[in-house]
Amino acid sequence: MPAKDIIIDLQEIDTSRVVADIAEIRRVNSQRFEMEQLSAIVFMDVERKICVGYKDVTSEEFWVRGHMPGRPLMPGVLMLEAAAQLCSFFAYKFEGLAGKNVIVGFGGLDEVKFREPVFPGDRLYLLCRMDRMRPGKVFVCAFQGVVRGEIAVEGTLKGVAIPAEAIDPQTQTTS
Repeated sequence: MPAKDIIIDLQEIDTSRVVADIAEIRRVNSQRFEMEQLSAIVFMDVERKICVGYKDVTSEEFWVRGHMPGRPLMPGVLMLEAAAQLCSFFAYKFEGLAGKNVIVGFGGLDEVKFREPVFPGDRLYLLCRMDRMRPGKVFVCAFQGVVRGEIAVEGTLKGVAIPAEAIDPQTQTTS
């Protein structure tokens, strides 16, 4: 997907209108503490299969001290994690995973490009569009991260539904 083809123009939506706050995100996504990479969801359009959220990047992030000292840059892997959390929230909530006892995991990434740096103090808007879905199994989303009006990261993400009992530590045995 070329950088100029934005999933949805942020000027089209009221980015100050929160439709899912951190409490609602936590009801759907299982990441906690340092791994929570979404601050809020500000737009969901089930018909167009588009969702927009954001991550407020603060100077208190766990990576600031070491990536990079003196000029902290948000690691690309965390931008991808933020995009994955948005895509999984949307898939779980609106595309066939709600009510199922599953955890959404990474299935793959394609065509990922990093275009702009993200710094503490930035608001990284995350945009996703559900392109394909096998209900309860797998989904494919186009995603973008936008900062300061520019695309910072973009690509295609595949998510997979993992039965919760498959990763439940209570059911795991050690050899």
